[in-house]
Amino acid sequence: MNYVSTRGESAPLRFTETILSGLARDGGLFLPEEIPEVSSKLAFWRTLSYQALAYEIMSLFADDIPQDTLRELIRKSYSSFRHPDVTPVVSVGPIYLLELFHGPTLAFKDVALQFLGNLFEFVLAQTNGEMNIVAATSGDTGSAAIYGVRGRERIRIFVMHPHGRVSPVQEKQMTTALDANVRNLAIEGTFDDAQDIVKELFNDLAFRDANKLGAVNSINWARVLAQIVYYFYAAFRVQEKTGAARVSFSVPTGNFGDIFAGYVAYRMGLPIEKLVLASNENDILARYFNTGVYSLGDVAPTLSPSMDIQVASNFERYLYYLATDKAQGASDQAKTAATLLKAWMSEFRQTGALKTGVKDHACFVAGRGDTAMTLAVIRRYWEQYQYLLDPHTAVGVAVAEKHQTEGAPMICLATAHPAKFSDAIIRATGQDLAHHPILDALMSLPARVDIVPASKAVIAKIISGQ
Repeated sequence: MNYVSTRGESAPLRFTETILSGLARDGGLFLPEEIPEVSSKLAFWRTLSYQALAYEIMSLFADDIPQDTLRELIRKSYSSFRHPDVTPVVSVGPIYLLELFHGPTLAFKDVALQFLGNLFEFVLAQTNGEMNIVAATSGDTGSAAIYGVRGRERIRIFVMHPHGRVSPVQEKQMTTALDANVRNLAIEGTFDDAQDIVKELFNDLAFRDANKLGAVNSINWARVLAQIVYYFYAAFRVQEKTGAARVSFSVPTGNFGDIFAGYVAYRMGLPIEKLVLASNENDILARYFNTGVYSLGDVAPTLSPSMDIQVASNFERYLYYLATDKAQGASDQAKTAATLLKAWMSEFRQTGALKTGVKDHACFVAGRGDTAMTLAVIRRYWEQYQYLLDPHTAVGVAVAEKHQTEGAPMICLATAHPAKFSDAIIRATGQDLAHHPILDALMSLPARVDIVPASKAVIAKIISGQ
């Protein structure tokens, strides 16, 4: 399986090469040259454990890793999860919840980043290489990435988070990791500022090569690949319980990586009725799917800080498929699609908005769950079902309830343990209900963090040791 850049100006790479590269050298994102169609495999796949299913799916995309090695990487990655099903599905009232918070940092990003950390270690050992990982986080990516690579000899990690704009628990999870290869940087700005710095550093090819930069943000294809698995796993479990031919998913969405994994699963042949994109007040993506205009706004701090994003990096991957569809019939479809995509991205950089002219978005629907709705849903699900939702999941549930379809059970992605957002739980319920022993133990631990300007030059000096 080869991988190509959305911008069309980088040579195709193998899977392990894309993992080390992160962002393509032309500034685009990597995608597989083709997405395998797997409808004929679904009957067999539904009988598999999570780990065995992960192997079947990942091996289609990572065929340059020996089979036994890939199986061992998967086994090792998910042995750190506290539930035997890795990502169990539970029935709560009118919906199903896909619990993605049973990993080391109690967030869905563990599913991908435990795998990516082990994958990095394997590839670097094969090449006798080293890596400086540069990451931007709006909350959970930072701690999950740190826990995926802390203490590893060939890797250093530099994590930027917006100072004062992540939850106290999220900050503690990152800053109490005192390993020598971990550096936490609180930037004086927003997540989008941090994300821009990451992209600028990767697009500075001389700096990138000299400092052996690597990416763990969802611009790295391996993140998306690992997340595809739980869409299949959850669909199979709910179909077993209900007999339904199709299912729907609701995904709390900030950077478009998690829901894009669901879109890939849909293109592979998983019978998905709807992919519900759920935004909070930072609703640039919901507005696009409802109006056709992708336009910047100001970042509003909310109870769901991991979604407080305006520029969604992975949206470019979806735009690539839209451009490819528009280029059908062209003598060189791939070149025409890349040219159209670059025009869209240039328009967005220059004006802060773009229009694709596309009205049919396959299985996507979208909505917004604001703070009042978030609090109301948390309160209602606790009072009626004795189930605590974290605020991100509550956004997904609030929007999902508006898009339920008879015959297609709704699966909501539960992206974090509620104890990570105890202030929101207290505000919603009036009670201090959300605790977890792992998180409670963090609060008394020493922390290490540097507060720095939101500047590429400053971050570059820190990475290069100047």
